[in-house]
Amino acid sequence: MSSIARYFQFRELKTSYKTETVAGLTTFVAMAYILFVNPTVLSVAGMDAGAVFTATAIASGIATLFMGIVARYPIAVAPGLGVNAFFSYSVVLGMGIKWQTAMAGILVAAIIFLLITFFKIREKIINIIPQDLKVAIAAGIGLFIAFIGLHNAGLIVTNKDTMVSLGHLSTPTTLLSIFGIVVTLVLMSRKIPASIFIGMVLTSLLGIATGIIKLPHSIVAPAPSLSPTMGASIHALGTINSLQMVIVILTFLLVTFFDTAGTLIGLAEQAGFMKDNQMPRAGRALMSDAVGMTVGAVIGTSPTSAFVESSSGIAVGGRTGFASVVTGGLFFLSLFFSPLLSVVTSQVTAPALVVVGILMAENLRKIHWQDLAIAAPCFLIVIGMPLTYSISNGIALGFIVYPITMIVTGRAKKVHPLMYVLALVFLVFLFALDA
Repeated sequence: MSSIARYFQFRELKTSYKTETVAGLTTFVAMAYILFVNPTVLSVAGMDAGAVFTATAIASGIATLFMGIVARYPIAVAPGLGVNAFFSYSVVLGMGIKWQTAMAGILVAAIIFLLITFFKIREKIINIIPQDLKVAIAAGIGLFIAFIGLHNAGLIVTNKDTMVSLGHLSTPTTLLSIFGIVVTLVLMSRKIPASIFIGMVLTSLLGIATGIIKLPHSIVAPAPSLSPTMGASIHALGTINSLQMVIVILTFLLVTFFDTAGTLIGLAEQAGFMKDNQMPRAGRALMSDAVGMTVGAVIGTSPTSAFVESSSGIAVGGRTGFASVVTGGLFFLSLFFSPLLSVVTSQVTAPALVVVGILMAENLRKIHWQDLAIAAPCFLIVIGMPLTYSISNGIALGFIVYPITMIVTGRAKKVHPLMYVLALVFLVFLFALDA
């Protein structure tokens, strides 16, 4: 056995180079959309889309390699959805703050992140979360990403009368996603290795053959320059001079903190990494997104977070950090193959998200539903994530209710003191967002 295989514990975790490589590739393909979505969202704030593309790839590559090599988990890290929209639409457009100042706020939040991660404060918080709430987080993430997948597929659409409704099934792009979902489910049911990845490949090929997905004009292209965004956050640090910006910094801190914490817990539950209700090497895993967030703030992209799409790589057998090394390497390669990635449309990744959501929903059976004091906060976590379109909002709802139900049932002493603190923090957080 090679030294690399020993370092990543291939034998102990019953895996191989082939399995981990396929897992890393699957995760990358499932989340490659962020390379195109993130520049689109941040360009609304006035940022250069090309520079954001490059910054997104570099920050994702560095953070994911750190996760793989140092933390040794098959979990990828990249700029998170939701927090990038908060950056553009709420902070820049809504509050009228220049994007350079907002990016400086992210840098300050990232530095705080590094400090609280280094002193293991984040790790302690994760370890005191009750087991039922942890599995609820995992199940909630499953419903959340399945909802995203169904929406991307066009199966669920906005409806002004009923909020959401069934989409138009005859739409070509929706039919393509339906094909992908059916094929992937058939492969998964037959226990075919790398079913999710094969499903995405077949969906892409069908899309190209039918003209739904256009072939790229070229395969290789130079990486766009970082100069429009590089260092802008550092130069704008002096413009952070208002209470409004303090609130913005705290929001970036809280959202990214609990998005990553919740995602890590959910993915660790899915992969079977949790031991005695604790995640081994949690501090190193949390440091990965702190590093990615810091690098991203300096070069010009929104906060990074552990990506729920990593569940697709875990689902095909990824169990070691080598999968993340593969994913991280592909992010750097993507800098020069951006035209080729255009075939990985949202209709191609949608089936993977739906199928992985089904797999993660299995965690629902681990919740003590017969105990309403436990079931109520768990239910709010699970249902809150898809309905508020936010992992952190779902966690907030459950964490606020949990101490209340435990107190009224005479179990106040069984609640860790930090859980009371978190309930108050989340209560203030939700009202601050609503202000």
